[in-house]
Amino acid sequence: MIKGVYLALAMLVLTVPAVAQELEAVQLYSQDELLALIRTNSHLKRVKADDCQLVNDIEARADIMQLPAYQFLYGDMLAYAVCVPRNVERGWDLMLQAAGQGLPEGLEQVGRYYHIGRFVQPDIDKAIVYLREASALGNLNAQLRLGQILADGNGSPVDFEQTYRWLHNAVTADSAKHKQIQQVLSALAKKMPARVVASAKRPVK
Repeated sequence: MIKGVYLALAMLVLTVPAVAQELEAVQLYSQDELLALIRTNSHLKRVKADDCQLVNDIEARADIMQLPAYQFLYGDMLAYAVCVPRNVERGWDLMLQAAGQGLPEGLEQVGRYYHIGRFVQPDIDKAIVYLREASALGNLNAQLRLGQILADGNGSPVDFEQTYRWLHNAVTADSAKHKQIQQVLSALAKKMPARVVASAKRPVK
């Protein structure tokens, strides 16, 4: 009887760590959760906070399943050497794939990198192409950057009215971003005829 109790206790001691380890296993991010992390630029911090446990799953969803949000995530991980060895070329290719699939965050990031010359040579024309696409899909960061690029004298006046319209109708609870929108709108308005500004302010149907 006593021997049986000791045996049961020994089995319990061996089992508890295994159960605890299983309970501590990190769950893979849902698509919506990952996109929310990307929008707040906290996706890389989250991967590190999860002790890099999901690298294989992330890579599989980026390379095999070709899910754009995971292509974006894994591309960033490779570019910044987060939980994986740095491989900027492969990371950039994955970012382009995410953008090519129409992921607004991917389009915005590629456009931003072409604008500031991160990982690639600065190219305003390419930046505008990607930022315009992201802006049309409702990405506010892309709209702001595109508006600033146009206000700085780059790009074509053809884009002024639509960019003004996007920003005029933008909705944000971020007071700093709201102020930035006002500044860009003011700068754009100085480059546009009054009738075009009035047209851009009309309610979107």
